[in-house]
Amino acid sequence: MIIATTHRNTDFDGLASVVAATMIYPDCVPVLPTQVNPNLKPFLSIHKDLFQFKTPEEIDLDSVSKLVVVDINRWERLGRIKKLQERTELSIELWDHHSGDGNIACDWSCQAETGANITLMVNRLKKEHKVLTPIQATLFLAGLYEDTGNLTFPSTTAEDAYAAGWLIERKADLGILSTFLKPAYGVKQKDVLFNMLQNADRQHINGHQVSINCQEISGHVESLAVVMHMYREILNVDAAFGIFNNPERKRCMVIGRSDSDSLDVGLVMRGLGGGGHPGAGSAMLKKASPRVVAQMIVEFIKSGQQSSVMVSDLMSFPVVTLPADTTMRQAAVMLREKGCTGLPVTDADGRLVGMLSRRDFKRVKTESRLDSPVKAFMSTNVLTIDPGKSPMQAANIMVKHDIGRLPVIADEKVVGIITRSDTMMYFYDLLPD
Repeated sequence: MIIATTHRNTDFDGLASVVAATMIYPDCVPVLPTQVNPNLKPFLSIHKDLFQFKTPEEIDLDSVSKLVVVDINRWERLGRIKKLQERTELSIELWDHHSGDGNIACDWSCQAETGANITLMVNRLKKEHKVLTPIQATLFLAGLYEDTGNLTFPSTTAEDAYAAGWLIERKADLGILSTFLKPAYGVKQKDVLFNMLQNADRQHINGHQVSINCQEISGHVESLAVVMHMYREILNVDAAFGIFNNPERKRCMVIGRSDSDSLDVGLVMRGLGGGGHPGAGSAMLKKASPRVVAQMIVEFIKSGQQSSVMVSDLMSFPVVTLPADTTMRQAAVMLREKGCTGLPVTDADGRLVGMLSRRDFKRVKTESRLDSPVKAFMSTNVLTIDPGKSPMQAANIMVKHDIGRLPVIADEKVVGIITRSDTMMYFYDLLPD
């Protein structure tokens, strides 16, 4: 079975890309996450007979032989589908327009920095001379317009404009777009915006005028992205970040908007465990202190300034290491005794040559292979950090590359190790969702 899917809290671009995948891969089953953007619900309700989506719960994951991922490159944002990450024989193809590193290792990918993901897929449909129905063209244009702000966001490219023109030629209905892309802005949203403007402030950070606003909300408030867009425009700042804390749910929604080419909001949000584009991004955090989140945003924008606390203050030492000729059987015992999920591997001179983690044992297929040395299974492309770097820089590396620990290196020797837990404890029990 071939399935195509996208990220949770699916927007029009994600939905359009899934539908486009069914045209590029004719035998593909479209799988839509149960969590979708509020804008999509009226559209799906009216058009549910035209688009036959499956939910992740309706899919037998064991029967999936090929996975097509669109508009995202992070396993953790795929909901139940992320269980396929453990399938080594699975074929994966990726369509993604976001910048930055993801963690989905694929067999083939189409990746480019366009304003909307559907633009990449429309380009393929054009090359293959696919025939679109007016409703397909309308849906694709809705995805393109939503992610590019009707071709006005700084992330918009010429490719997006060409794709929009092609879709309009295919009878995309602009009247329908104005109905479904109209942002929901009601009493709740007005109240939130009013409160934000009451305590708005501006900061000058690295040459940018930035506003970071913390608000406490209760229940579910939709269309906070619309509120942030209006907030940034009213204040006329380069970038604005809203930290919406919900004590009942013990969650913080962080939303950022930027109008500056040199301040990448998506990069800041990826540092918080979320994602986005240069002009827009978001992240969901749990058990988070809004004050600490604001501090993290400031440090990310400063990007390079160290805090007074360094990695050397948080790292664990001395470090238990594995000689490269240690057998996998011996390593398993040591990991169990030490309660570790991974250990650095060193050569005879004590230099770091690799890292062995519990996941590497999945490649041990037979009992006899347990007597092989760890150097046959360890990861050799090991990321490290200097003891003089900041906890923020360590956290950024671990989040960006989805790793749980960093060996701390000084004079080519392992002097300590810092884990994701160490950095999160530094940020007052802040845990990425």
